[in-house]
Amino acid sequence: MQPTRGSAVCFCALCNIASRSLVSHTLALTASEPVRTPPPLPTAQAEQAPVIERHHGLPAVPEPQLRPQALRERFARWQRDFADGRGDAWLPEHAGDVPPPERMASRQASVLVPLLLRDSGLHMLLTRRDARLSVHAGQISFPGGGRDSGDRDAVHTALREAEEEIGLDPALVETLGCMPLYTTVTGFAVTPVVSLVDARARWRLQQSEVAEVFEVPLAFLMNPAHHELRAWDVAPAAGGGRRVFYAMPWTDPDSGRRYFIWGATAAMIRNLYRLLIA
Repeated sequence: MQPTRGSAVCFCALCNIASRSLVSHTLALTASEPVRTPPPLPTAQAEQAPVIERHHGLPAVPEPQLRPQALRERFARWQRDFADGRGDAWLPEHAGDVPPPERMASRQASVLVPLLLRDSGLHMLLTRRDARLSVHAGQISFPGGGRDSGDRDAVHTALREAEEEIGLDPALVETLGCMPLYTTVTGFAVTPVVSLVDARARWRLQQSEVAEVFEVPLAFLMNPAHHELRAWDVAPAAGGGRRVFYAMPWTDPDSGRRYFIWGATAAMIRNLYRLLIA
């Protein structure tokens, strides 16, 4: 791979289709009820939420489609489809944590979805947030954050944040493209920037925000047999409502450590699955 910062491609116009995305399971469960936004759910409670649906019957993305060149071609084809007016050929399964009437994002943000080039195949890099943070403490996430006034576009934001948080050299990143906007319950309109990362990359963690980084084989995450749909009924005193979310628990075979990937991060991974299998 010979990545260059100038080669980044961002399909930012695709963000406009987020409001027309497929109706999520969350809406199906709450359509007959008043729309209320449940408060953010702590990870400890999310892990206790019961599984209401598993997707063993859906196909996994075939291994040849998870190779770097196949991913380049898939994102390029999606760009051509959108330019030709066929952008609705694929729509994200989930466009946010909350129903459309309440998607009032207050700030633009980007996350980098890093796919590491390993001999055994592509691995997705994820971070575990510091447990002392006031928001999303201890949660699994992608490196990223809010857009600064000096950022040129969503790609620039993602690369800058990744360099600040985990020390990723932007020169080792090849951007494949942007997924549509994802609106979080905390009010961010997030652009996921999918990228290939050279195996030479090394990490320098921002200790105030990131506790650790870890890798998950992309093939594991692109197999819906590992996707769990969970539900949590919020107590009336806390605002009421039902929170429905994806979870993708992962146990590292070497360390035996378990990572609970859930919420917005899992939803973005699920959207990537839908794009690649479409």
